[in-house]
Amino acid sequence: MIDTHCHLTFPGYEGRLDEVVKSASAHGVTGCITISTTTRNCFDCLKVAEAYPNVWCSAGVHPLYADDGPHEWNNLRVVARHEKCVAWGELGLDNHYAEPARDVQHRVLHEQLAFIESCRPETDLPVEVHCREAFADLIPILKRTSLDPSRFVFHCFTGGPADMRMILDFGGWVSLTGVVTYKNAKELRDAVRLLPIDRVMVETDAPFLTPDPFRGVKPNEPRYVRVVAECLAGLYGKPFEEFHEVVNENTRRFFPKLRPWPG
Repeated sequence: MIDTHCHLTFPGYEGRLDEVVKSASAHGVTGCITISTTTRNCFDCLKVAEAYPNVWCSAGVHPLYADDGPHEWNNLRVVARHEKCVAWGELGLDNHYAEPARDVQHRVLHEQLAFIESCRPETDLPVEVHCREAFADLIPILKRTSLDPSRFVFHCFTGGPADMRMILDFGGWVSLTGVVTYKNAKELRDAVRLLPIDRVMVETDAPFLTPDPFRGVKPNEPRYVRVVAECLAGLYGKPFEEFHEVVNENTRRFFPKLRPWPG
């Protein structure tokens, strides 16, 4: 399977990437997507993706880096055109923290979405969305774009049933992390039960959110995405191998540039 969202350029992986990628493969995680956070970091992500045949990348500005300008939007275009770049983002809004200020996040989000629209049809990629405590703010903004709602995945979903219903009514997808394994995540698991199985993907968001029973292990690594998938298989009442095939097919459909499928 694929870890559809991790950050292999973050601290904790320096000098260890060979080991991290090999360990993932040994645990049945045959590929991963390392996610961009700025218009400079996107080049770092591409460099990692170019170094490993089973690693891909994205191109985007994370809302918590909205004030880390100036944003050289054309850098995203350069990376997005590369065969190893499979998505825009991650982009969105984060209301959990006071900074960056809301107006800065909103301005950068609008600029980024307009830039992505301007790149079509030459570059037409799905979008990794960061949305923390901001569904009522963010979804109306996404609706006003010309982008297809089914090309958005709300990564690291940790909300409740009401948040899930907003995503499903919008038409988006959901990707889940190790949080779903935590004992105090009952509301999240209740929300997951509303999610159609053909719109779910799995991720680690490494180096964060290591799943139980490995929660104390830092940094999190792509190899642990199998633990997330095993938990979800139980929530969906499916044998692991059956769920594994479904989530792989979902990932293939959502990220069409993930070719050939890593085995």
